[in-house]
Amino acid sequence: MPDRSRNTALTHPYPSPDDANEDLSSGGAIPGLALDPPEGPPPSHPPEIAPERLDPEALKVIGRLRHMHHQAYLVGGCVRDLLLGHPPKDFDVATDAHPGEVRAIFRNSRLIGRRFRLAHVYFRGGKVVEVATFRKNPVGVAEDLLAEGDLLITRDNVFGTAEEDARRRDFTVNGLFYDVAAGEVIDYVGGRADLNAHRIHTIGDPEIRIREDPVRTLRAVRFAARLGFSIAPDTFEAMRRHAAELSRCAPARVLEETFKILRCGGSARAFQLLRACGALPVILPALGTALETASEEGRRSFFAHLAALDRLVRSGAQVSEAVLLATLVLHLGPGSAGEASPGEVPSRTGGRAGDELLAALASASRLPRRVAERVRLALAAQRHFREPPRGRRARKMVAHSYFGDALLLLEISAEASGRGGDLLAQWRLAAADAPGKKREARPRSEAPSGPEPYEALGTGSEPARLAPPAVPGKEGPVEPAAPGRRRRRRRGGRRRRRRGLGEGPSAGEAGAVPKGGGS
Repeated sequence: MPDRSRNTALTHPYPSPDDANEDLSSGGAIPGLALDPPEGPPPSHPPEIAPERLDPEALKVIGRLRHMHHQAYLVGGCVRDLLLGHPPKDFDVATDAHPGEVRAIFRNSRLIGRRFRLAHVYFRGGKVVEVATFRKNPVGVAEDLLAEGDLLITRDNVFGTAEEDARRRDFTVNGLFYDVAAGEVIDYVGGRADLNAHRIHTIGDPEIRIREDPVRTLRAVRFAARLGFSIAPDTFEAMRRHAAELSRCAPARVLEETFKILRCGGSARAFQLLRACGALPVILPALGTALETASEEGRRSFFAHLAALDRLVRSGAQVSEAVLLATLVLHLGPGSAGEASPGEVPSRTGGRAGDELLAALASASRLPRRVAERVRLALAAQRHFREPPRGRRARKMVAHSYFGDALLLLEISAEASGRGGDLLAQWRLAAADAPGKKREARPRSEAPSGPEPYEALGTGSEPARLAPPAVPGKEGPVEPAAPGRRRRRRRGGRRRRRRGLGEGPSAGEAGAVPKGGGS
């Protein structure tokens, strides 16, 4: 006789999104479903990656998918970084379940993307595990045939097998899967050999793969710079030949990849590779022109600033997009690194070329205008850093919302040029002292010092209230008014006589008793 309770659990395994979220994020699970171990014998050898280095939420996602009879592996950059001994930025999962099936299995998930449809599974604390379906290359061309048509991929929702998914990826080091149940790395594309050789190579013919997606040129540069790898000669030659096709890609996607390059911790080497392959004049024309026309001293200053930015990023500092762009715009136009001495702060906000670059990014690349404005303000603020912080002007400078970006930019310039360290220390001290000075400021309601100062009332978390002076003829001070109640006054400052007080103090004295105070 079939087990009806188990069938019911499989038919309605998730009573509500909250229950599913509780199920996955708190360690509990519905009996007979997510906690069941995957079928199959245990591995006969130690796992290639230690289990304690794997993300527990990603393991829960894989366990549930496998229990629902789907293939599920860790994939991509997390496998590459784990094999290199680096901490992965995130853990991605690849499965044969279609996006709609993933959405049905995980109620605490949602589908995103149009060109590349995938699912995000959400956990408490803002943790997200990305789940993608196996896909195959939508361009049906032979690897040994140079295509004469347009190979640019505009849609990527053609589903396939795990091997087809690995072969459609960009580089061999990113085409590795890790089977958690078997404890084995699955390599369909020769990624282990390139990983051991510290080499970036496309999967398949570089000519076809770069033409399919020209942004792979920027990705190859970023991986090579961040990991310290070399780029295979045939891959680099294809990048150089087809660099101009980057202009056909979505500007917002190119800008996003540019920010990733600036944040990778190896932007100095990355921009050298971009110049060498001819991609820099395509993605940032104003910067490419400025570097080509700059003196050798100016180019050295530019790369010194990028090296200082890399050290700041590797230290774990939170660097905003405004600081990343300002480091580039710093070298454009009058007063830039091409005309000033190394490390000198420009007197203008990057000049006309810098303004044109920011305007182009804001209009075509979906750069938020607030970010472009913060870049201008951070650059304009550099002229205030030429003098030590003094007086009210320095306090106003520290209070501005863009001061943190301007100070980080000053730190980058000081480290790149080897000058200005004393000024940087003084402005840091001024920024650290500013909040304390505000707290020590005298409250408006405080009375001036005199022979009989007021006594502060209230303790603990209650706001302090000031007790008025004692009323003549009465012992002790009069109880202060209730919070939020105001005394009414006549013109000239005379207090209004309270009704119903009868015989007692004069009008001025009677008014000292707050409403509802009584005698």
